[in-house]
Amino acid sequence: MLTYVTGNHGKYLSVKERFESEGIDVDFYDYDFEEPEVNDITFISRAKALNAYNMLHTEVFVTDAGFYIENYPNNPGYPGAFVKRSGIANDIPKLLSEMKDVKDRHAYFMDCTTYYDGKEFHTFYGKSPGTITYEQHGLDKDAQWSKLWHVFIPDGYDITLSEMTDEQRQNRNELHTSGTKEFLKWYKEHKNVKKLSKK
Repeated sequence: MLTYVTGNHGKYLSVKERFESEGIDVDFYDYDFEEPEVNDITFISRAKALNAYNMLHTEVFVTDAGFYIENYPNNPGYPGAFVKRSGIANDIPKLLSEMKDVKDRHAYFMDCTTYYDGKEFHTFYGKSPGTITYEQHGLDKDAQWSKLWHVFIPDGYDITLSEMTDEQRQNRNELHTSGTKEFLKWYKEHKNVKKLSKK
């Protein structure tokens, strides 16, 4: 059974929705990884996948995500892969205060999905460029990965991720790519998938 391992319920819901829409059954294992202290989402993602496989002994996939603020004061690219460790996503008012005098507010999410079956790693990437707002917008959503959704406007739009409908978010323009979506495409082509039964 293909198992998605994460301690982030919002990630699970969005991944579950994407895979079920393609008729693929995915199991879920709730586990909050201790992340390596390396600012490298590929390294972290693969370490998580190996950890998950060693726990469950079945084919697994995991996702790690970074958030890169290109002109963060005195620390360009902050926080990168250290989103969770930095606490930036849980203190949006502090982030906006730090950014208040920054005019170039370009930032991007980078996600890295790694599949591991005990033999080979397969890693897939996605990127969502955009800008940081001057104040928070939108409401919390069950499927949100981070409170950064309240202050991030994807390129090509004039609303934050939190203000988007699920359909708008899932079907963003060609400026947005998804590691999970790329993995799903690969998995359908290379693996015998278990189809969900129709009710």
